[in-house]
Amino acid sequence: MYERLIFELDRQQVPKPYLPRPTIPQKSVEELIPSSYLRKEAPGLPEVAENEVVRHFISLSTLNYHVDKGIYPLGSCSMKYNPKVNEDVSRLPGFANLHPLQPEETVQGALKLMFRLQEFLKEITGMVAVSLVPAAGAHGELAGCMMIRKYHDLKGRSRRTMLVPDSAHGTNPASVTIAGMRAVTVRSDENGLVDLDDLKAKLNDDVAGIMLTNPSTLGIFERRIAEIETLIHGIDALMYMDGANLNALLGIVRPGDLGFDVIHLNLHKTFSVPHGGGGPGSGPVAVSERLKDFLPIPIVSEREGRYFLDVSIPHTIGRMITFYGNFAALVRAYNYILMNGPDGLRQIAENAIINANYLLKKTEHLLELPFKTRPMHEFVLSGEPLKAHGVRIMDVAKRLLDYGLHAPTVYFPLIVKEALMVEPTETESKEMLDKFAEALEKIIQEARENPDILHQAPHRTPVRRIDELKANKELNVCFKPK
Repeated sequence: MYERLIFELDRQQVPKPYLPRPTIPQKSVEELIPSSYLRKEAPGLPEVAENEVVRHFISLSTLNYHVDKGIYPLGSCSMKYNPKVNEDVSRLPGFANLHPLQPEETVQGALKLMFRLQEFLKEITGMVAVSLVPAAGAHGELAGCMMIRKYHDLKGRSRRTMLVPDSAHGTNPASVTIAGMRAVTVRSDENGLVDLDDLKAKLNDDVAGIMLTNPSTLGIFERRIAEIETLIHGIDALMYMDGANLNALLGIVRPGDLGFDVIHLNLHKTFSVPHGGGGPGSGPVAVSERLKDFLPIPIVSEREGRYFLDVSIPHTIGRMITFYGNFAALVRAYNYILMNGPDGLRQIAENAIINANYLLKKTEHLLELPFKTRPMHEFVLSGEPLKAHGVRIMDVAKRLLDYGLHAPTVYFPLIVKEALMVEPTETESKEMLDKFAEALEKIIQEARENPDILHQAPHRTPVRRIDELKANKELNVCFKPK
């Protein structure tokens, strides 16, 4: 399965294409480009025939694993299949050819789409106002933290503590820190829920709010949210919900109705915007009445049938991005919501919950289930028992690649030893879930009977097992042609 590098296909005798002599006056390169910018040596580019170049890159593309090939069960990531029609809509010339500096009167259609998307997200979340500006989930987290901080600053109090449950997303403490606050961990109890006694012990007059992932990274819905809301609002602190797991709540529960003051939405997870490889993402923030005057600008407003970029938010935290968010991502999300409608969005959540619980039922006997509380859209198993056979959960993940399946998230959340975190999403069929469960069962049997197979896995991928620590410490992606 080894695919040679393009430099290794280099043949100096490749026939050159015939190009007619130019009919316009010619100038030397030296006349056009300052000598300081000119190469002193030839670039060393390979000479390869066109058909060989095409075949080479097509071959490389088939080696990559992607959601068009199979299940991508990354826990906490909602790596679901995205309808191709959303890609087509985002590429319509009227959208794709826009320029962010065009006058507002020439982009009324785009602004109307953004305005309507804001309205959709308000209805879905139960909030009163939305900004589409943040360009990623963590960017939305930062916006939420900055709004909470400014809310307290405006009241003349310098609150700098944010409570973060140990089952939260890993980006939460980082966002708190960047916003100039301090993250304080709240423990989970034996059921995987927020430990209310620990929460009460950490409430004081420096607490600005709580960042709660709901459902949590354990996939568990926080059933005592009403008690938490009473405690937090009781000291005039604010409720932040990490909305990365909103896929489990669509049409069933609205965060605003639960008492949250701000939520960021990962459009690139919940609303069919392909993600991975660094973006583009989209992380709008929706807020309650308490924070509507603090939103990042601009938002899109409407007056007498005209849509405009509104920067008149009284206590805005300002601009968080040069322009208005990742517009192509907004188009995809808008189309996805329109296609599904209210009933379809609820069905998405219900199917995600059914898929996760079906797969859990098929696999929970293979490993250890650390928390018995039934999850929603994802679940976490522990590979701790495999240590008796000299096998780590990383070995299991590597071996799954040999079965043509992408591995789930491993070693997260940190509160579960040897964690295997699985989110099948609503887009996978029963047949695919069965295939995953059967592969995992075979691998666990191998771990007990012949662990060396797992230690050396993967066996069938283009790149075999690498030393991750060495690769991180001595990263080398350069290739020097001969």
